Amino acid sequence: EVQLVESGGDLVQPGGSLRLSCAASGFTFSAYAMNWVRQAPGKGLEWVSTINRFGGTNYLDSVKGRFTISRDNAKNTLYLQMNSLKPEDTAVYYCSVVVIRDAYRGRGTQVTVSS
Repeated sequence: EVQLVESGGDLVQPGGSLRLSCAASGFTFSAYAMNWVRQAPGKGLEWVSTINRFGGTNYLDSVKGRFTISRDNAKNTLYLQMNSLKPEDTAVYYCSVVVIRDAYRGRGTQVTVSS
């Protein structure tokens, strides 16, 4: 059974930093691209970043230069380092994966950027 468990969300002031983690199990983590997506209050899901199985990365334009996605295949863990946070980054952040043809995501972790 695929399981994804996010952690690390918190209330932070504008300009602050957070590191999100996603612990994965139930599939061969190193073989799959992993994603971070987010959902702001009252809005739909928004893709944030992807890291492929070779370590190649892609980012939403609005987070480029501020967010860094990474993975530790030995620990089956995905990370998102978020710097220079802005109020518009406030959202529930989810990690997600597509295994074979099925899409999975965890329960999410809340990030609130506010003074």
